[in-house]
Amino acid sequence: MVLLGVAGAAMAAAGPVMAVQGWKARTEIRLELRGQSITFPGEGPAVRQGAPVLTGPQARAYAEVIGRNVLAATGGRSYAEVSAELFAAGEEDEKLSGLRQTAFMGQMLRASLLNAYQAWQVTTLVIGLGALLTTTGAALLTTSATLATTA
Repeated sequence: MVLLGVAGAAMAAAGPVMAVQGWKARTEIRLELRGQSITFPGEGPAVRQGAPVLTGPQARAYAEVIGRNVLAATGGRSYAEVSAELFAAGEEDEKLSGLRQTAFMGQMLRASLLNAYQAWQVTTLVIGLGALLTTTGAALLTTSATLATTA
């Protein structure tokens, strides 16, 4: 009974801490995205032109926009493919050099936005686990108290 109560108390105390830390991290992600001043160009019916990118799912959507734009600019080729072509051309082709730079910058921006999305997903997990720990801890405390009064 005592062990059940101690475990419940520990969970009930740790849960809110986890949830708060998850919300703090989510706030940091929002602040970082806001500081980048990224707005949607208006591609797609679900996105309003000029809407700011402030959340993980929005960062993912914008990363997809960048991915499509990079593929359009490079004729469907990846950074590695353009780099291989440039290397085969003796690294003297200015057009390929420009495409490689475009592909590199686009893929780096895309990767950064996908990292923001992944961090957002982790905060969702941490907040959810915090809620689960809090609920489980409260249930264990209640069970422990009930067992103590019936014993």
